[in-house]
Amino acid sequence: MRHRIAAVSAAALLTMAGATGIAEAKPASLYAPSAVVLTIGQGDNGATVVRASTLSCAPTAQGTHPDPKAACTALAATAGAFDTLLAAPDSNRVCPMIYDPVTVTADGVWQGRRVSWKHTFSNSCAMSATFNGNALFSF
Repeated sequence: MRHRIAAVSAAALLTMAGATGIAEAKPASLYAPSAVVLTIGQGDNGATVVRASTLSCAPTAQGTHPDPKAACTALAATAGAFDTLLAAPDSNRVCPMIYDPVTVTADGVWQGRRVSWKHTFSNSCAMSATFNGNALFSF
C-alpha cells in the first residue's frame, strides 16, 4: 500500500485536493522571502555568539533588529552580495593593534535565494570602523 501512495505524482495530488474541496497551496505573499539571522561572535570562527538579531524585509521591515528599516535598506543596497559591506574602513578612526577576532554572519534567504555569509575582523573596533554608518550589524 505504501508503494502505491508514493507513486502518486504531485500533480495528481493537487488535482485530487481541488476535486475534494481542500484548499490548494498558494503563496502567502507576492514578495520573494527576505529574512536573515545576523550574528556577532567572538573568535576566528564566531563559535561563541555574543549577539544575534533577526531581520525580515518583505513586505515590510521587521524582526528583533533595533532598526529593521535601516538594516533592510542597507541589505537591499548589497543586492545580497554581503562582501560589498566591506568598504574601506573609516580612515578617521584609529583602532588598537590587538588581535581579538570578531566574526559576523548572515544566514537565511534574500529575495528568494539562500544566503550564508561570514567575515572575521581583527577586533571589534575594526568591525565598527568598517561598518561605520551601516545599520545592518548595529545591534
